[in-house]
Amino acid sequence: MSTASYPHLVIDDEGVARIGRTRYKVAHLAAEHFHHGWSAEELLRQHTDLKPEEVYAALAYFYDHYEEFVAQMAKEAGSAAALRSPTSLSRDELLERRKEAN
Repeated sequence: MSTASYPHLVIDDEGVARIGRTRYKVAHLAAEHFHHGWSAEELLRQHTDLKPEEVYAALAYFYDHYEEFVAQMAKEAGSAAALRSPTSLSRDELLERRKEAN
């Protein structure tokens, strides 16, 4: 059985995959690729401080761990949705609140 090697990635002490010694987590690029449909070329255009080999290594890691990443992104999206206000206020309600505050 062989194990994949990602020479441009580092797994930190918390088990988070990062691109070398940069500030980027693989999850960051994976999310941009997954949610926005950004290709490797677009990721490079958006992150000019990264090298092609780093971006391709991150995408390879993402696809090798696809189910885990997608599950984590879904969990984070659910958490964010739970924090959002369930209802939005109408213009009249906002004006009424403003009146009450003054």
